[in-house]
Amino acid sequence: MADDQSLRADLRERVDALLAAHPPATTPRLEFLRARYDAGLAWVSFPEGHGGLGLPAALQGEVDARLDAAGAPDNNPRGNGIGLGMAAPTILAFGTEEQKQRFLRPLWTGEQIWCQLFSEPGAGSDLANLGTRAVRDGDEWVVNGQKVWTSVAHIADFAILVARTDPDAVKHAGLTYFLCDMSDPGVEVRPLRQITGEAEFNEVFLTDVRIPDANRLGAEGQGWRVATATLNQERVSIGGRAAARESGLIGVVAREWRDRPDRRTPDLHDRLLRLWVDAEVARLTGVRLRQKLATGRPGPEGAAMKITFARINQQLSGLELELLGEDALRYSDWTLVRPTEVDMTGRDAGYRYLRAKGNSIEGGTSEILRNIVAERVLGLPPEPRVDKDAPWKELQK
Repeated sequence: MADDQSLRADLRERVDALLAAHPPATTPRLEFLRARYDAGLAWVSFPEGHGGLGLPAALQGEVDARLDAAGAPDNNPRGNGIGLGMAAPTILAFGTEEQKQRFLRPLWTGEQIWCQLFSEPGAGSDLANLGTRAVRDGDEWVVNGQKVWTSVAHIADFAILVARTDPDAVKHAGLTYFLCDMSDPGVEVRPLRQITGEAEFNEVFLTDVRIPDANRLGAEGQGWRVATATLNQERVSIGGRAAARESGLIGVVAREWRDRPDRRTPDLHDRLLRLWVDAEVARLTGVRLRQKLATGRPGPEGAAMKITFARINQQLSGLELELLGEDALRYSDWTLVRPTEVDMTGRDAGYRYLRAKGNSIEGGTSEILRNIVAERVLGLPPEPRVDKDAPWKELQK
């Protein structure tokens, strides 16, 4: 207990020293964020010299709360979710010292926005089937291929990229992971208009893009191992975020219920109560998961949280439409815009209903994630491999 108290006291002193040297009211935002990173108060669980102090991750909340109370600026975590939630922990786990020094600080301060070049038109859920090729040319890799469903690619400075470097190896073994500069020649970003009317996602074409070998993350051929670590982080960041009671979509629908007594029915009441309990159970499970993550890296449990997040969002958005009746038919804006973040609570009900359809696809489809939970969490046997050509072979006999 004494050690814990001394840790917390030392942390408070560090926060106070940062605030004294860089008063939030008079210090430019970027200058303050850089000073916070250098003081080890960005990610306290990260090593010293990389924005942290090597402390338990559970202490981060205390730092954030004290700085928020002092009016300190944040690093706009929603605007760089892929960088903060996926790229940063992966670079920390697999990057060289030079890569950590180069990328982590500007990533955390928001000076560099990141996107994810994983999915392809023919390799979404089956990511290991990707066809984007990277061929070694001296100290560089020449990359050609197409990526799809790439959030914020239109504003991103860098991307985490998985490409096939050994076409002769079994598909999981022939991949390599890279850090791609989105401003390099040969990188073309095109908008993908969605059912919401927006182009939140993009498709990215890579034509003879040259990536230095110094930007390879992890060993050649070990891309699947690195990508798996990234995907585990992604599922936690989507489904296991810190949230207050009745925050998010459940809060929106609960308020609609309270404001519309004329639309209440016993059936809607029963469904809302069940979803309220589901949302609260998911929130508390997320708290437990983050406590577990404070002692190690995320595992497949994040897949269960992400499945639950998608199911609850879709059911709540559908319930909201029923509660609103004809008012739900109004759609505020169908203009083609390219947003930088998803706002599920600040938009109208029609947008929420349409956008929630993507929750069971992005970050790993719910079908694939159920297999992960079944096999890697519950320990169930994998599905038997079916020979799709068996009926034809039988006819040939």
